[in-house]
Amino acid sequence: MPNTLSAKKRLRQNVAHRKRNRSAKSEVGTLLRKVRELLEAGDLEKCEQQYRLVVKKLDRAAASRVIHPNRVSRVKSRMQKRIRLAKQGES
Repeated sequence: MPNTLSAKKRLRQNVAHRKRNRSAKSEVGTLLRKVRELLEAGDLEKCEQQYRLVVKKLDRAAASRVIHPNRVSRVKSRMQKRIRLAKQGES
């Protein structure tokens, strides 16, 4: 347990930040799963709409450093590639 006032405050801040970070990561993970499911189901229109929402959330998470910007870039790139390949396979 923290003893000094500053250490107690730091603990409170860490708990609040951890809750916020976990929430953001969880939300992004859920949205990515939905995109994958739509992609596998073959619903490309809904998939693209969902992808746009995921990109927005990922960029916001990267801006606040909840998720590393390079990881965000990699995830977006892989999703774009999957969607593009699904479109090519469809037509």
